[in-house]
Amino acid sequence: MKTEATQRLIETIRSDGRYPIEAYEFLHDGLEYTTRSLYGRVTPNEPQHVTGQELCEGLRDLARERWGPLAGLVLRHWNIYRTRDFGEMVYFLIDLNLMGRQESDRIEDFDDCFDLRTAFDSYRIPLDVYD
Repeated sequence: MKTEATQRLIETIRSDGRYPIEAYEFLHDGLEYTTRSLYGRVTPNEPQHVTGQELCEGLRDLARERWGPLAGLVLRHWNIYRTRDFGEMVYFLIDLNLMGRQESDRIEDFDDCFDLRTAFDSYRIPLDVYD
């Protein structure tokens, strides 16, 4: 059962309409993934800062792990065509006071971190059968 706050968040995301709720769930998972990869075990009492560039790279890596060569297709299905889209999602949540930011953080930190059109082109499924 969803809490009232969760239901309001879902309705707010849907009314915004730019990205589906699944994209925000992936963003949440990607933030945890990135924080763990940078800082190790994460504790709620010790929040760690992640830059826009770091988050984009972590989201790319998580997408590769989850969907392999289909990662780009999944992101495009969610209206994510450039790394700036990750920033748009983050700053939407910041505006709702659901994420924090440091004074030095800017949405432009998410601009052109890498090209999502080619980020997954070089992905190869490792085949151990020939080893």
